[in-house]
Amino acid sequence: MLTKFETKSNRVKGLSFHSKRPWILASLHSGVIQLWDYRMGTLIDRFEEHDGPVRGVHFHKSQPLFVSGGLESASLLLFDHSINYQLFSPFISYSALECVC
Repeated sequence: MLTKFETKSNRVKGLSFHSKRPWILASLHSGVIQLWDYRMGTLIDRFEEHDGPVRGVHFHKSQPLFVSGGLESASLLLFDHSINYQLFSPFISYSALECVC
């Protein structure tokens, strides 16, 4: 199955497939995260909390959560996609990320 999704951002930086639902998260260079239903080809929701490019996204395996990482301020954000709500936004510096990796 090949499906094309249109967006106004010039670059998609990351993708994540949901483990049970026909959903895909797309993190965009414009700072937006889009939640798509890939079977229906429809945009379910948008998350616009990042100030700059969103480098990656990842669904939680069993909870209605996903995490995203942005370039500006090295931000990590945690979202509950069932209520379209940002839960947590810790500040992490690049040096701290280097220590973890």
